[in-house]
Amino acid sequence: MENEMKKLIYLDNAATTKTAPEVVEAMLPYFSEKFGNPSSVYRFASGNKEVISEQRDVIAGVLGARSNEIYFTAGGSESDNWALKAAAEAYADKGNHIITTKIEHHAILHTAEYLEKRGFEVTYLDVDEDGKIRLEELKRAIRPTTILISVMFANNEIGTIEPVREIGEIAHEHGILFHTDAVQAFGQVPIHVDECHIDMLSASGHKLNGPKGIGFLYIRKGVKIRSFVHGGAQERKRRAGTENVPGIVGLGTAVKRAAGTMKERSEKERELRDYLIGRVLKEIPYCRLNGHRTDRLPNNANFSFRFVEGEALLIMLDGKGICGSSGSACTSGSLDPSHVLLAIGLPHETAHGSLRLTLSEETTKEDLDYVVDSLKEIVGTLRNMSPLYEDFIKKGNK
Repeated sequence: MENEMKKLIYLDNAATTKTAPEVVEAMLPYFSEKFGNPSSVYRFASGNKEVISEQRDVIAGVLGARSNEIYFTAGGSESDNWALKAAAEAYADKGNHIITTKIEHHAILHTAEYLEKRGFEVTYLDVDEDGKIRLEELKRAIRPTTILISVMFANNEIGTIEPVREIGEIAHEHGILFHTDAVQAFGQVPIHVDECHIDMLSASGHKLNGPKGIGFLYIRKGVKIRSFVHGGAQERKRRAGTENVPGIVGLGTAVKRAAGTMKERSEKERELRDYLIGRVLKEIPYCRLNGHRTDRLPNNANFSFRFVEGEALLIMLDGKGICGSSGSACTSGSLDPSHVLLAIGLPHETAHGSLRLTLSEETTKEDLDYVVDSLKEIVGTLRNMSPLYEDFIKKGNK
């Protein structure tokens, strides 16, 4: 078939990334040759305990944290759940109020809803048209009973980077815990937990060329977060279950790789991202860029095209070998428009016509030229089928 002959242009790296070859290579021995359970006492297995400690050191070093503050999990969603549920339980004697935002990942929003059903009160902060929270609104939302502020480092759909350092300062001035979902940002932009006053941070391996099913939660020493998974004494008695040694090795290798290439990679991705944004905004009428123009993840471009249905756009792009998304991969099965796009003020019909393209280090300028040329053709085709667009043009709009 013609489609099978085309090169695949993968621009959905916010959903997941390709596991890097050196990451796979580092993991392989731990499936077959070095398969011992790290909790066992014999030497064959105890070596794996040391390997886990080495990966913890790598991750802690990148964050400016201590090794004993890194706890391995099954990924970002588990880390988010752990941070919110365990903090709510541990600090319930101090208060029952949590502050988050309307644009968080559903791992945060649904956990917050779960806590609301159990007697906690949650304030969901609005954001401006670029997707940033207003620091004055955050300050006004704080109550004597506020125990936790959870604001994502960067948005997974529109790429906007939040003023994390300032949020951390406000939280600490008021003696409130600060958690950040850094799943999209970790490995893409520099993060230092002390400089940003972060008490807890969630991250995931498969967003930075590591394996799926592994992540971590950073918990600052002194924060009294309890166990989330009960059972054995793994992860210093805070997260039971036999350690995913291959996954942890893969995560550590991916983090080391991401940290080492971050400066050069982000510069290249930022340049290509801006080239893509420039061409789309210039050459396709009635479209807009979603998210902050400059304070955004280096690889993220998110557009809304008026008079176009996002699902049809994705299907036609797929026909040309191009992988994109209309928002978070976790909500791609939903018919509702993105909660993030509605929160930045887009009307339903515009939010429905959205496209997120997220680049990788392998993306080339030639790839993006092909993508923009294809987009122009597809958007034109879909608009020619739209009665709304026809009415719009008939009324003399330009």
